[in-house]
Amino acid sequence: MRLLKALAAAVAVIAATAAVLYWGLGFRIQLDGSGRPGLVRLKPPARAVAALEAHRAAQRTAEPAREAPADAPANPEDRAGSTPPDAVPPVVHVSPPAPTASAAVPPPAPYWTGFRGPLRDGVYRETPIRTSWPADGLTPVWKQPVGGGYASFAIAHGRAFTIEQRRAQEVVAAYDVETGRELWAHGWNAEFREWMGGDGPRATPTWFDDRVYALGALGELRALDARTGRLLWRVGILEDNGATNLQWGMAASPLVLDDEVIVLPGGRNGRSVVAYDRHTGARRWSALDDKAAYSSPMRVTLGGRPQILVVTGTRVVGLVGGSGELLWEFPWVTGNDIHASQPVLLGHDRLLLSSSYGRGAAVIEIAEDGGRFLVRSIWEHNRLKNRFSSSVLHEGSIYGLDENILTCLDAQTGEVRWKAGRYGHGQFLLADGHLILLSEDGELALVRANPSRHEELARFPVLDGKTWNHPALDQGRLLVRNLAEMAAFDLRVQ
Repeated sequence: MRLLKALAAAVAVIAATAAVLYWGLGFRIQLDGSGRPGLVRLKPPARAVAALEAHRAAQRTAEPAREAPADAPANPEDRAGSTPPDAVPPVVHVSPPAPTASAAVPPPAPYWTGFRGPLRDGVYRETPIRTSWPADGLTPVWKQPVGGGYASFAIAHGRAFTIEQRRAQEVVAAYDVETGRELWAHGWNAEFREWMGGDGPRATPTWFDDRVYALGALGELRALDARTGRLLWRVGILEDNGATNLQWGMAASPLVLDDEVIVLPGGRNGRSVVAYDRHTGARRWSALDDKAAYSSPMRVTLGGRPQILVVTGTRVVGLVGGSGELLWEFPWVTGNDIHASQPVLLGHDRLLLSSSYGRGAAVIEIAEDGGRFLVRSIWEHNRLKNRFSSSVLHEGSIYGLDENILTCLDAQTGEVRWKAGRYGHGQFLLADGHLILLSEDGELALVRANPSRHEELARFPVLDGKTWNHPALDQGRLLVRNLAEMAAFDLRVQ
């Protein structure tokens, strides 16, 4: 009896301690990208959202927003039955756009308009950037709270668009790149929770022709007016295609190709890859029966043929735009059918594939021969395993994270040139011959893309907490975010 009483007392003490750590001090058990648990201190979710809401209210008080258009909450041309009964007025507020150029000088054309840049290859090809960083790090132009989730930014006309979790809503928000000021926010009731990876939306919005196409973690696809946030149309891609959600939610960023928006619900009976009319939301075509993966569709040209490149749960395929006809396929299987990295185009007829979960990397060659596509493996090994980061190509060398270690490979042979530098399961992009890395711990690093050795030039903390979101770079402005914070840096050459 004494033993039972002592055991009960110990359990009560442990429970009380856990409650204090969880509710009082904000400690959480959180998994890193390798699945290892760790105890971290986070601001309690309710307090974090309250701080975000207070910050945005202060912004609006400092510079009052004009009222949204009277027709902002709805569009009479929406698809029938498209407005859910629990929908809230989607446009929270609209601020006047900040001037970005004089009337005599037109603003630059939109560039980084979606996930990993215009080609989805993680390469910035605009102006040169500043590569001489102070030893104590760069000073952000602005830094502020942001809602939860793992999306990156699409940037156009001086505005940055992302999707966040705020309380029980997924929210697409537009920010002024120069100031961080929220210009509009559009939300709907949706809350994706997943204890291993984390809560919130995953897919980066796509900007095209003054519209933003955003996909929530539960499959809600919405087309919004990029200037006001006004809802144009919506569809639940899982329900519409008889599909079930993935363990870690819908993560593939929508691809706009001509007049179509391509998404990957993973439905059966030919509903795995689906194209919707980008103006109306009507389904145009669908293809395949494959289980979906977490990789985003890409527009590429291989073997002289423009096509849509898709990684499914078990293979990589090339599809004809406008119809979804299968051009070629290559089996690509991992444990639990998990693929979260992007293929890398190596010239006009080769692709790098890389996945974790027991796989590795391979380069395949796709060539057209008499109207047929032939696919063959050039090399394959397990020394580059992209878990949910993606590699880049620079001057014949592949740079990527082998799990959490930066690695350089010869693109032609697959030979490992070097492996050094731990950045956790972070993300990076290539700009002006340098890698800009955002580590899993929220550090920003600059590494020269040098095939001879690992050459880190700078590294300093910028964000607090787990950081899996991809950085974005447009007109020399670098934008970064994670589950709680977002910041901007000016990398223009002075």
